[in-house]
Amino acid sequence: MRKTKIIKHNKRRGEWAESVFTARAAEYGLPVSKPLGDSNTFDCVVGRPGKFVAVQVKCTMAELPGGKGYGCAIKSNNKAYAAGAFDFLAAYVIPEDVWYIIPENLVRGRQLMSLSSPAGKFEQYREAWHLLREAAASEAIACEQVEEEPGPQPDGESPVMARMRASFGFMRRRLVGEE
Repeated sequence: MRKTKIIKHNKRRGEWAESVFTARAAEYGLPVSKPLGDSNTFDCVVGRPGKFVAVQVKCTMAELPGGKGYGCAIKSNNKAYAAGAFDFLAAYVIPEDVWYIIPENLVRGRQLMSLSSPAGKFEQYREAWHLLREAAASEAIACEQVEEEPGPQPDGESPVMARMRASFGFMRRRLVGEE
């Protein structure tokens, strides 16, 4: 277990948790990008072109009474997040150095949740990094299966150019009503 010095300032602690998330995701081979600014309803995206999964990162060190876990706030401006604001919640329990990767629909409408409790509702999502990998991969595979534009393929065409040509062909067919 990593021993970390606790950052007292809430916003700075949140920014630090986002950097820890990025590093941990990279350890699991997940590509992570961080949008500029902080006005989005998510903190990071995981995935590749074709499927990006929006992740809201939260952290906690607020122990619940009687040692029954940790309380984690999942709200913005004192309101619950709207449906579809993100795809997954990544909640970091700092004292235990453990991550919970939870699908958005399971925390929708909540402003507080309990983590790291023996009989907790979210224990099956403890270190569930595979959920991000599976979600980011599902649509990326579908994107690669888009039909290419009919016609001869130029010799030595790069995969990027082939994908662009397929995208243009898809849009052309869509605009003329073929799909």
